[in-house]
Amino acid sequence: MHGTADSGSAGEGAGRAGFTPALVLLASLFFIWGFITVINNTLLPHLRNVFDLSYTQTTMIESVWFIAYFLASIPSARLIARIGYQRAMVTGLLVMAIGALGMMLAASLPSYGVTLVMLFIIASGITLLQVAANPYVAVIGPAESAPSRLNLVQAMNSAGTMLAPLFGAYLILGRSRGGTAEAGTILSEAERLADAQSVILPYGLVALALFAPAAVVGRFPLPALGSSTARASREARKSLSLWRHRNLVWGIPAIFIYLIAEIGVANLFVNFVSQPDIADLTQAEAGRYLTLLWAGMMVGRFSGSALMQRYAAESVLAVFSVVAFVLMLATVFLSGPAAMWALILVGLFHSIMFPTIFTLGIRGLGPLTEEGSGLLIMAIAGGALVVVQGWVADLHGLQVSFLLTAACELFILFYAIWGSRPSDNATAY
Repeated sequence: MHGTADSGSAGEGAGRAGFTPALVLLASLFFIWGFITVINNTLLPHLRNVFDLSYTQTTMIESVWFIAYFLASIPSARLIARIGYQRAMVTGLLVMAIGALGMMLAASLPSYGVTLVMLFIIASGITLLQVAANPYVAVIGPAESAPSRLNLVQAMNSAGTMLAPLFGAYLILGRSRGGTAEAGTILSEAERLADAQSVILPYGLVALALFAPAAVVGRFPLPALGSSTARASREARKSLSLWRHRNLVWGIPAIFIYLIAEIGVANLFVNFVSQPDIADLTQAEAGRYLTLLWAGMMVGRFSGSALMQRYAAESVLAVFSVVAFVLMLATVFLSGPAAMWALILVGLFHSIMFPTIFTLGIRGLGPLTEEGSGLLIMAIAGGALVVVQGWVADLHGLQVSFLLTAACELFILFYAIWGSRPSDNATAY
């Protein structure tokens, strides 16, 4: 692993106050990519109005975003190995800024194709940040507290996701005809063009906001993680195998499947709660309720971090997955505001799933941590399969499509109970 100073082993440095500033800085990066990712939740219903898209076409936009995780994860790991974590983080922020500027171009044309390309670029920059930051936080301290630590830092990610819907609802949906019109309103061509251009201002602000942290990260002395998690040499790797670690082997599909659930809930939330038989809201109003979903994610991560100080991470994960499953069934089979609140509450129980699966997945990997982390980040591409939920929604209705989410919760329960257990034949580090 790369760094700017030799700090000894991760365990030795865990208690050093010198790591605290680095964690604070990384928490700010978690906030940034959470904020930018969740702008999509208000952008997608906006683009659905502008380009008159089906649910399948709308969720295809999000699929392009998550395909970037699949394609960019391995190049990101190689770039980190080549230029180090610090420069890679700066590069990621600058790539995101370029994509945000490109979104202004896409809105001024307007162009569906250019929009897809620019979202892919932004997501590639976020992928680079994720490949660097998640394993850093997980291994910088004692292994037994890694799930608690990553959940705590991920709470800042959730703070970003909580604020982003307010930003998007006000500056995108609130300033567009499609976002403030009653359900079923047909827009004229002139209204569609005006709506498309409402994206220019918010993405201009995002681009400007990315340059400042890039400058800070570039000058910050990030400590090294030490030799205990250093990449294994070619010779040493002959006696090591990622695939002997059950917790990693099942952790990869667990993250893949969890992302289908999280992204499906978030991206279809506005369209779902704005339906007349659910909450009968305008899309701008629904966007503000989306803030409560992401607030639940933040509260859940703070609470989960505290719970994991007393209970095993896999036990907490199992309980949260059961409650999430029940809430998704309520979303499908209830109607009116009750269905909306069930969907909002699922955010509270989705909260710990990604960081907990991630830390359980790399547990015991030792010098294979870097490779294992790359595979787990690549699994975020599971969010691309939200298009399957869009397809189900087009065929059977939006409410029925959340049965797919309920099924995902059951797989997370399986991982918590059995898949996360380290293999008996895996070497401990």
